[in-house]
Amino acid sequence: MNALVPLPVVLPIAFCGWSVAVGPRLIALQRIASVAMLATVLAVDVILLVQADRNGPLVVHLGDFAPPLGVTLVADRLSALMLTVSGAVTLLVLLYAMGQEGRARGPRAITFFHPAYQVLIAGVSLTFLAGDLVNLYVGFEIMLMASFVLITVASNEARLRAGSTYVIVSLASSLVFLVGIALTYAATGTVNFAQLAIALGDLPIGIRTLSEALLLTVFGVKAAVFPVAAWLPDSYPTAPAPVTAVFAGLLTKVGVYCMIRTETLLFPGNRLSAILMTVACASMLIGILGAVAQTDLKRLLSFTLVSHIGFMLYGLALGSAAGISGAIVYTAHHITVQTTLFLACGLLEQRYGTTELTRLGGAVRSAPLIAVLWFVPAMSLAGIPPLSGFLGKLGLIRAGVEDGGNWAYVAIGFVMVSSLLTLYVVTKVWNLAFWRTAPEPDAAPDPVRAEPPPLGRNATLVLAPPQKAPERAVPRLTTGATVAAVLLGLAYTFLATPLVGVADRGAAELLARTPYIEAVLGS
Repeated sequence: MNALVPLPVVLPIAFCGWSVAVGPRLIALQRIASVAMLATVLAVDVILLVQADRNGPLVVHLGDFAPPLGVTLVADRLSALMLTVSGAVTLLVLLYAMGQEGRARGPRAITFFHPAYQVLIAGVSLTFLAGDLVNLYVGFEIMLMASFVLITVASNEARLRAGSTYVIVSLASSLVFLVGIALTYAATGTVNFAQLAIALGDLPIGIRTLSEALLLTVFGVKAAVFPVAAWLPDSYPTAPAPVTAVFAGLLTKVGVYCMIRTETLLFPGNRLSAILMTVACASMLIGILGAVAQTDLKRLLSFTLVSHIGFMLYGLALGSAAGISGAIVYTAHHITVQTTLFLACGLLEQRYGTTELTRLGGAVRSAPLIAVLWFVPAMSLAGIPPLSGFLGKLGLIRAGVEDGGNWAYVAIGFVMVSSLLTLYVVTKVWNLAFWRTAPEPDAAPDPVRAEPPPLGRNATLVLAPPQKAPERAVPRLTTGATVAAVLLGLAYTFLATPLVGVADRGAAELLARTPYIEAVLGS
């Protein structure tokens, strides 16, 4: 089974080369092959999860070179679970994107999407499987290069501007990452995780803390935690709906995964727990307060994303088996639910041509299926029982109670307040976009405001009355993919026992560290 470990990385890369060679000439064949390839990767991910849960970490030394010379890939319970969830989500997003391809701006946009999407998946898979810091960095760079292309697919001025912000932030964080890798290698002589887990314990506390702080900063930027999250609400909402969905649902969780991996394996003892807890609480509150102030649905969801990253960081900051397990469960839940919400948002945009809440209304009557597809994951995000969001938050709160510390109880208060504000936010969206009566398309302007004073080019935009967005047909494939994503989120509720069981065993394995180290080093 160890031979299967590289396949989630190798298969998408191989398909990318084939897809570029085929080009737009055989687009139908390209679509079929892309779906078949991702389905194969998902099947491999499931096999790796089952085997890692039964037999412990699966390790491959590429080229049969032992650490620290060779490239090591490791699939333990945490990485295999993340691979499985991401494999399912990326397959559904691909189907959603294929439904939108007919509306893409020419065959050029379609041609670039499939290869770039496969490279993105390969980069994500490599970050989950990487057994050393250098290949973790390589995985990030592969992922980011593909994301630079995807975020500007069928680009316009707004997307190019947002893409520029994303590129600058990503390159800056990559530079800090290189500095952290260089410092760690200079101090220990290795970048292999298993060897670092042993060598870092012998370093002076100052060097060890500096290395930890640099890595946490990098991963915090990738995960979009406060105060390094300002780039996200301006970058993600401008991309096409499927790209925004996979970015928001998956890419930020790669940063969370890296924090969990390095904090448990390389820096045990949780010395920076107070800082992590402070950042977690600030992310929860500031993110959701930002969402409260938004009237555009995409930006609103982007701010809720920042808020709920804080929930995962809270579980990591607790440092206990229950806290780590809760963070893992909530990460798996949030990947799926956040992706589904952005897919449903894309359906609204396709149907009405806008995501501005002031222009939406009456969708529960004119598009009842879209209303249901929004309502279910929105309630899960808010933590309404018995949905998976409630189960994840309940696990985190129980972990805080078991900890019993003052910080833990303060953080529980932030969890409760953020959850209530999340419920308020999704209820506001429901009332404005779905429940209320739609604005009249031919509403007459207010006579008092009919001729506004010359206050600038944007004055008329502020003073004009809201206009109902025109309705358009939604492709069946995009709707079907969103339905499947909603069902996947509901499956977490019915499969809560095995999911929590894998998370519990994964957390125990992470904190023990010995299974990972012995599997890699062979002793």
